[in-house]
Amino acid sequence: MESYFLGRQPILDRNQNLVAYELLFRQEETQEAAKVTDDLSASANVIVNAYGRFGIQNVLGQQRGFINADLDLIMSDIISLLPSKHVVLEVRVPEQITVEFLQQCNDLKQKGYQFALDNIVAIDSKIEQLLPIVSVVKVDVLALGADELEKLVTALKRWPVLLLALKVESREQEIRCKQLGFQMFQGYYFAKPEVMSVKRTDPGKLSLLRLLTLVTDNLDHEEIEKEFKRQPGLSYNLMRMVNSVAGDLPRKINSIKHAITLMGREQLLKWIQLLLYTTGKSEDGIPSARMQTAVERGKLMELIAAVERPHDKNHHERAFIVGILSLLDELLGIEIQQIVNKLGISDDMCLALMKREGRLGQALKLVEADEQGNGVAIQSILAGLGFLSLDEFTGIKIQASGWANQTGDIAN
Repeated sequence: MESYFLGRQPILDRNQNLVAYELLFRQEETQEAAKVTDDLSASANVIVNAYGRFGIQNVLGQQRGFINADLDLIMSDIISLLPSKHVVLEVRVPEQITVEFLQQCNDLKQKGYQFALDNIVAIDSKIEQLLPIVSVVKVDVLALGADELEKLVTALKRWPVLLLALKVESREQEIRCKQLGFQMFQGYYFAKPEVMSVKRTDPGKLSLLRLLTLVTDNLDHEEIEKEFKRQPGLSYNLMRMVNSVAGDLPRKINSIKHAITLMGREQLLKWIQLLLYTTGKSEDGIPSARMQTAVERGKLMELIAAVERPHDKNHHERAFIVGILSLLDELLGIEIQQIVNKLGISDDMCLALMKREGRLGQALKLVEADEQGNGVAIQSILAGLGFLSLDEFTGIKIQASGWANQTGDIAN
C-alpha cells in the first residue's frame, strides 16, 4: 500500500451548515466502509492519520471531529493524546457497563471531552446509565418507522442532549427529522464520506521499538533526537503531531529537540505506542533510496552549519531539519508550500525550502549541486559561502555518508 487513507463525512446543522466531521477508518481510496476486525486498531489508525500524517487542521479546519471510541480506547492512555477541543468521542453501548468505564467517562468529561452515543434505535437501562455523560445522541433514522422514531425522540428529550439524525437518505427524512426537533444531520442525502490520502512513509517497527526503549529508559533528549534524525518521515510526523495538538504556538518549532520538549516524554511515549499499533510490516525490508538521501542531506546540512557557526547548536538543528524536509515533498507527494505551511517552521527555514535563499538556502543549493555532480555550481556556491573549502566539503560529505549508512535500517 503506497498511501494512507482517512475518511470523513460531514455533519450539518438544521440550515445545512457544516458543524463537524465524522472521521472514518479507510484502507483504500473508496467511499465504501472498510472491514474492521479490530476496533482499537481502526481508531488508532484514524488518530495517527488525522494528527500525524495529515495534520488535524488540514482534516477538520475549525470543526470538531467525531472519532469512534470503543471500550478499549476509552480505557487506554491513548485518549490523552487527543485535545478535548478537537474531538467528540463516539461510543457504542458496550455489552457490559462497568463502574470503571463510567468513572473513566466521567473523568474525561471533567477534562472537557464530549461524548456521542452512536446508532441508537431504542432506550434501555444501559443507555440510561450513559445519557447523563453524553452531549450528542446519534439516532439511526433509517432503522426506525415513523411512530418508533417519534416515540424515541420524545423519550430522549428528557435528557439535555443534542439529537443527530444518522443515515438520512432523502429530503423527506430530513424534513421529518427537522419537525421532530433534530439539531444535526448526517447521511448520504447530504454527502457520502470523502476519502483523503497522503503518500505512505512508514517508519517501521524496529525504529519505533528503538525509540520506545529510549523513551522508556528515560534517556536524555539527545539520544531520542538522534533516533528521530535517522527517520525523516517520523520527524515530520512528530512535528505535525505537535503542531496539531499545540495549535497556535507562541514560538515556531525549529528543531526535533524543540518538538520533543513541547510534546513531553509521557505524551511522546503514548504516541510511539500508537504508531507501533498502526505500522505495518514493510514488504521487502529494503530502505528507500530517497529516504536514505534525505537522511544524508540532513546530516550534511548540519555539518555545514557547524563549520559556519561552531557554537550555534540551534543553527545546526535548523539546518538538519531543512535537509530532511527538502525531499519530503517527493517522499510524501505533498507540495513543499503545504509542508512549510503545516509545520509552522521559522522564516529562514521557509526561505531555504521555498526559494533556496538565505544561508540555509545556499547550503541546500550546495548539497543539491553535489548530488547532481555539478562541479561548476559547487565551486560558485562555496565561493559565495566563504567559510568552506572544497576539501573541507569533501571531508564532511564522507562524514555525513558514513553517519547515514550507520543508521542501518531506515524504513524498517
